[in-house]
Amino acid sequence: MDGVVRTALVCLPPAANRTAETPLVFCWHGHGGTAVHSRATAAFEIAWPEAIVVYPQGLKTASPLVDPEGKKSGWQTAAGNNGDRDIKLYDAMMDSLRTEYKLDGRHTYCAGHSNGGAFSYLLWQTRGVTLAAIGPVAGAYLKPTADIKPLPVIHVAGKDDPIVKFSWQERTFVNVRAANACTSEGKPWATEGGLTATLYESSKSAPLVTVIHEGGHEFPKGATALITRFFKDHAQPAVTAPVPK
Repeated sequence: MDGVVRTALVCLPPAANRTAETPLVFCWHGHGGTAVHSRATAAFEIAWPEAIVVYPQGLKTASPLVDPEGKKSGWQTAAGNNGDRDIKLYDAMMDSLRTEYKLDGRHTYCAGHSNGGAFSYLLWQTRGVTLAAIGPVAGAYLKPTADIKPLPVIHVAGKDDPIVKFSWQERTFVNVRAANACTSEGKPWATEGGLTATLYESSKSAPLVTVIHEGGHEFPKGATALITRFFKDHAQPAVTAPVPK
């Protein structure tokens, strides 16, 4: 793509070529990470064996937080950065998967850790019409746009995160609730692996679930199960054909 070879690990369920409703999950690694490590950490294909799960590999990318010289792999952090190479990668993978497998297009999801979580938010901003929900972990999204399409979000955050400050992630929650017309008060949603999730209901069918733990910048145990449960609860609305007159 644009003269650069891009790679990803793809986990395929046995029914990928036989069903019209195969879910599709992308999981984006953090800055300095790899597709292999992302798969070992998140393991969405174990939590959701019926889904196609894709772990893309990033390219060297500058990060003002941890890698200003851009020596490690990562993802663009804003529309237009790096020639939109990573948004183009997402588009190319979507086109390829639609061609090779039977997808109905209503069950496509993005999750990611740290820089990968931020990139999931960027895909909401730029490719939200293709997504049913996103699940960032230890990511932040501080620049919402006025015309963003409401989208269900589950966000996992550590109170002691030394890299993506918890205060930044709290601001992200405020932005998401505003974009999705969510309630300001949450209610218990689920628990898993010692994690507790809180639901903020939405008048636009785009709730926010926050999973706040006492740790730092990790992808905590139990996060994958909660994100998968949330994804299974949400699909894009079915397109209804017009009634003939």
